[in-house]
Amino acid sequence: MPATEIKVTSAGIVAGKELLIPTGEQGSTLPHVQDWVTSKLKAKSALKDVSALVLVKGIKQWAAYEEKAGSRKTRTVFKIT
Repeated sequence: MPATEIKVTSAGIVAGKELLIPTGEQGSTLPHVQDWVTSKLKAKSALKDVSALVLVKGIKQWAAYEEKAGSRKTRTVFKIT
């Protein structure tokens, strides 16, 4: 299932989950989100799947990952089509 990286902004907490709103900007499209995960794990990045902790407005299927980059955390969200 193809996955497209999307840019999102946080809109607060809804029902105990963080609500993310897509900004309309899309990044790279991968044949499967596992390709991205595998490349990050090979690069020794510590990834955490946070898909169950977020809601993405207007998208039925998504995958969200959080990785620690130095002292800050980076969140990457994919729209699965």
